[in-house]
Amino acid sequence: MNEQQKPTISQKSPVTVIGLGPMGQAMTRTLLSAGHPVTVWNRTVGRADGVVADGATHAATPGDAVEASPLVILSLTDYQAMYDVLGGATASLAGRTLVNLSSDTPDRTREAVAWAEGHRADFLTGGAMVPAPMVGTEAAYVYYSGRHEVMESHLATLARLGTPKYLGEDPGLAQMMYQAQLALFLTTLSGLMHATAMLGAAGIPAREALPELLSAADSIGDIMRVGEKHPGAALDAGEHPGDLSTVTMMGATSDHIVDTSTSLDLDLALPLAVQAHYRRAIKDGHGGDNWTRIIDSIRGPR
Repeated sequence: MNEQQKPTISQKSPVTVIGLGPMGQAMTRTLLSAGHPVTVWNRTVGRADGVVADGATHAATPGDAVEASPLVILSLTDYQAMYDVLGGATASLAGRTLVNLSSDTPDRTREAVAWAEGHRADFLTGGAMVPAPMVGTEAAYVYYSGRHEVMESHLATLARLGTPKYLGEDPGLAQMMYQAQLALFLTTLSGLMHATAMLGAAGIPAREALPELLSAADSIGDIMRVGEKHPGAALDAGEHPGDLSTVTMMGATSDHIVDTSTSLDLDLALPLAVQAHYRRAIKDGHGGDNWTRIIDSIRGPR
């Protein structure tokens, strides 16, 4: 390839980013640094100042923002915000690809696909699994789902934000993975704060408690990998061998946590929820099974 044939920065495809919270700003700067012309729009105009100073173009209206690029990335509060922003710009959607990285339910995601296609736009669902400062780094990854050919056509651009992990054609899959990851994340954070409150009630300050608790949290992955068979394969097969720990043993522990929390006058919502899983499994005759048996009560609560 000679010098005249080499692609220049200006030849990289333009991208529009709508929504300039911390994540939207981070994505905009990442795309700019990779040489993509970026047009932005945000309901609060002042939020665009920083990225405009870095080289982005501020659109006067959502319609102008959409028309500026074939690829439109949305980083909003939820899917209703997409309708609020783009509801008056539907005439501009034809031929564009919307990539919505906003959080919502898988069902609302599927409804959004029908809405976009009704306006002759393509749609990809996305879930970014890193905080804003990590966007564009080697540690960043983003789940996507939707039509495969649409994903392929924008793969190179989307890869700038983080490693793309494509889950399949069902547009709800990326949103489901995102919500599942957040379910783990949020319950872990609540558990961490509950444990910190327990130790605080005993006079151990958080600055001393957290290092110990975080070590325990880090060990969970190692615990799940104990044994020759992958834990996921065992769960899929409905196998719950109680050779290392049992529902009865873990259930007794959950009882002790509830009793201790009660004595400390702490909120019981989280420990009672955990206790209920083990009590259900014991009631159903699975006390001798591995603690993973509690998945049954989660799958089919009474």
